[in-house]
Parts: sequence; structure tokens; C-alpha cells
Amino acid sequence: MAGGGHGRALAELLEGLKRRSGHSYERIGAKAHLSRSTVHRYCSGASVPAAFGPLERIATACDAGRDELAALFRLWERADAARGDVASAPPAPAPVTAPKTRHPIGWWPLVASLVMVTLVGASAVPAAEPVARTFHAPMWTDLPAPVGKEFFGVTANSETGLMPSFGVGAVRLWDSGTRWQNLEPERGRPRWSTLDRLVDGAGRAGLPVLFVFGGTPGWAAPGGPPSAYPDGSRAAPPDDLADWDTFVRKVVERYRGRIESYELWDMANHPKYFTGPVERLVEMVRRASRIIRAGDPGAVVVCPSMGQLGDPTARLVLERFGELRGYESCDAAAVKLHPGRMADPPETMLALADEVERSFHRTNGHANLWSTGTDFDVPLQPPVDPAVAADYAARFFLTGLYARFKRMYFYNWGSDRVPIVLQPAGGPPTRAAAHVGRLGRWLDGAKVRSCGAGTRAGLPENLWQCRFERDGEEFRIAWAPVGAARLSAPGTVELLDGTRPETGSGSVGITGSPALLKP
Repeated sequence: MAGGGHGRALAELLEGLKRRSGHSYERIGAKAHLSRSTVHRYCSGASVPAAFGPLERIATACDAGRDELAALFRLWERADAARGDVASAPPAPAPVTAPKTRHPIGWWPLVASLVMVTLVGASAVPAAEPVARTFHAPMWTDLPAPVGKEFFGVTANSETGLMPSFGVGAVRLWDSGTRWQNLEPERGRPRWSTLDRLVDGAGRAGLPVLFVFGGTPGWAAPGGPPSAYPDGSRAAPPDDLADWDTFVRKVVERYRGRIESYELWDMANHPKYFTGPVERLVEMVRRASRIIRAGDPGAVVVCPSMGQLGDPTARLVLERFGELRGYESCDAAAVKLHPGRMADPPETMLALADEVERSFHRTNGHANLWSTGTDFDVPLQPPVDPAVAADYAARFFLTGLYARFKRMYFYNWGSDRVPIVLQPAGGPPTRAAAHVGRLGRWLDGAKVRSCGAGTRAGLPENLWQCRFERDGEEFRIAWAPVGAARLSAPGTVELLDGTRPETGSGSVGITGSPALLKP
């Protein structure tokens, strides 16, 4: 049995779904674009596929629900991991089965219960509990890689044309009156004034712009479901992709050389934002990429962002997009790397980054990762204490470096209806904004060499550190996500508030506020 006990359980669930559907192996194969023998091989447990996509298509052909897909995914992950050491593993116990006369899918209720308890239980743990403060912190060392100024990005939720005044490196336009519906409320009659104002403002500030496509106009998908926004936009793709081509071409022609990069949809794996099949999304990306590269060869093409990736069913869309080779059309891949709640320590993002990395390894993913925001419920979350918020805002970017992302866009700039406020449009920067600005200055022109935490990196258990170099000189940034620690500091130390603590004893106390240490 391939995949050991997990492979057996996987086959049981697949066969149960087949029996419930009443379809033959041949019928399922036709619907899933697989051969009859392949479907039988997976349902019998003779083999486990290297990617989840074929199993997803089989289950979908059998009308599997969202929870059933989640259970199937978990079993496939375990079977795939066990595949390499089946020979040395002890015999797995037989799966628990319910009497077939009582339920058509055998032991599915038990699997569903376990999966849902795992997911619900994990998401229900408050950030302040000890379990939420157990961080996964891999250690890595590599050739020095530049930390570009544009790494420090913000999503601008403002239509004013004003820009951040505290020294960020890039802006992303979303919730800024620039959705497709806003820019072209009537076919062939675009309204560019808001986008003109924002692009001009970013140009004056010297900030590269990431423009986000999304929000299909009602006229382009009249039968589509409403999007998450009350502006009449639709979550469906346009009925006629010629309308998509025309709009993309108009944007690129108008802003050639002034918009640095294009994100080809926002939150494309969530039904509030996109309800079309993944195949349709891939085709939209391919067409848009060709248009952008022909119209503005210097522009960066960013694949649609994927969010809620802690949920395995949300990762299925990302993986399916990769299986269809969608990422081959892009220069970068966008995901939503963020804490579960903004009140959670930013270091909790590393567990999510690991899940994303595994998904990309399983499919045709992308090495150039950008984080383009958070979950859509963030305005409903309570505010974070200003002192904590300031440290968290800086550590958001440090954790992005730790996870080896190429660009991070903090959500958001321009509004005060978020838990961590940087700067309302037209208002003064907050303490959090000042911390982000100072961190950017610390890393201006620097290259990151390594990151590590705890005893494996030769540090106190609760201490994190990244090493950098600039102009032949080395320096490091250290912080303690929990509590405090003492660290050897034979040179100078600077904190994010600009103070320089004494290091006469040869060591310095490190807290949750990152410290710059120079020899």
C-alpha cells in the first residue's frame, strides 16, 4: 500500500467518495481528465500522486464538499511524506471504519471531525496564550542578498494622492478607488482622475507603484456575484476576456514607465474576490502578461495574490494555479503573509511561510515572493497598544526578511481604521511609522547574510538575530519576541526610538524592540 497507513486511509476516503457519487472509474476519469486506470490506482491505494491536483479533480468529480477536500488534502500530505520511508516503518494500524450501512463514505465522519477540530482549535487560541508564543524559527545562512529600499512597502488606502512622509520604499494601490469598476464604470468610458492623482503623487515622492487589478465592472459580468465591495463590482471574471485585454492595454499604455509593477488580481483564491475557475484565472494572467510585456517591457508582472493560506483548501487554489503553470507568466508571486491577528507577534508568520513554501515545492511555484497584505477582516480587529504596535510594525518587515520574501507591503497606509496605524492621509506619522522609517534607514544599502534564533544559532533561547553587511562592514539586528535577553555587544547599540543604551559591561539587554548592533 503506497504511503503506508496514511495512504490506506487516503484510498478509503477516495473510494468512499466514488461509491457515494455512483460514478464509474471511467466516468470519474472523463470528468477529471485522467485515465480510468489512474483513478482506480489512486482509489485502490496502489499509488499516491506526487501532486494533490489529480486527487482534487477526482474528489470534485465526485461532488466532494469543502470539508471533504480539506480532509483529503491532510491525508495526502501525510501519505506523501510517508512515501519515502514506508519500507522502514512499522506496519500501520488499519483505519477506523464506521459500518458502511450507516454512512456511505465509510470512516469520513471521523476524518472530518479530526480535521475540523485541528483547524478550529488552532485558530481559536488567543495570541496571549503560551502556545501562541512558541515560534518556529529556522536558521539560514546564504550569500549576501541586497535589501532594496522597495522591500519596505505599504498598501495605500487613500484616493488623495498624498504619500507617506516617513520614508517607505514602495506603495501598492488597493482600496484606493482604483478597482476596475471604479476606473471603467461604463464600457469604453474610463475615468482616470483618481489613478492619475495617485501615480503622480507617488512619482513626486519617488515611490514605485504596484497597481492591483480586480473588481470586475458590473457591465463586464452582469450575472456574476457581487464582490466584497459596495461599488457594484463583481467577483466573477469578465464574460468576455476581450474586455479584460482592452482594459489592461489601456492601463499599460497610459502609465508606461510610471507604474513599476502590476498585480494581476487581489485575493484570487477567495469567493468574495474571484469566483471563476482557476483555468480562467490562468488564462487572464497569460493574456495580461503578454500585453504588459509588449506595452511596457520594464514593468514587473506579479501573479494574483492568494490569501488565507493557513487553510489547506485555500492553498489548493495556489497549487492548482501552479500545476497549470500560471506562475510561468509572472516575475513574482504574491501571497498574503501576515499574523493571524495584528495583535499576534509577527514571528508567527513564519509557520505560514513554511506552509506556502511547501505548497510551492509541490507545484510549479515561484522563488520571488511578495507579501501584498493581510486578511480582509483586519478593519474589524481591535487596535493594538501603540508601544507594542511600533515594535510589531518593524518586526513585520524583519520577519519578512527572515522568511526570505523579496518585498513586504504593510496593510495599510492612509487609514486609521486598522489595528496598527502608520499614518492617516494628511495626518502625522505614528510611533509605528517612525520605527519602520528608522529600520529602513538602518538597512539602506545593506545586504542580509543570515538569520537565526535561539540556542541553535548560539544565542539565548528567546533571542532572534539577522546579520547584514554594508560597504565591507558587518552589523546585526537583534530582538526578543518574548521577554528579554542579554547579548554581547562590544560596540555601539541603537534602538528604534533613536536612543543608545550603555554597553560598558560588554553586553546589552534586548527586548521586543529591535536593536542595531555595530562592532
